[in-house]
Amino acid sequence: MNQTDMNKFVQVCQHRTCRKQGAAEVLAAFQALPVPDVTVTGTGCLGQCGNGPMVLVLPDMVWYNRVLPQEVPQLVEKHLLGGQRVKPMLYYRFHPQG
Repeated sequence: MNQTDMNKFVQVCQHRTCRKQGAAEVLAAFQALPVPDVTVTGTGCLGQCGNGPMVLVLPDMVWYNRVLPQEVPQLVEKHLLGGQRVKPMLYYRFHPQG
């Protein structure tokens, strides 16, 4: 079974700092664009406070930071549907090469 056969999970941090930075709107934007075999959930603190809103795509282990609601369609189209990382939005701490 390759990775494309597996369901994906999108976790959007909903902890205090991320919520102050707009995480609730980011979560709502993902929920407004449902993708087959992709489960979107709000989650507790992802441990990257101050860099949010944080979005983690599993099982890919791809981290996006400072995600804006208007950027969600690009993430859905390129990563969730197209399988391509959205390099300008990757979290540098875990993806230093972009």
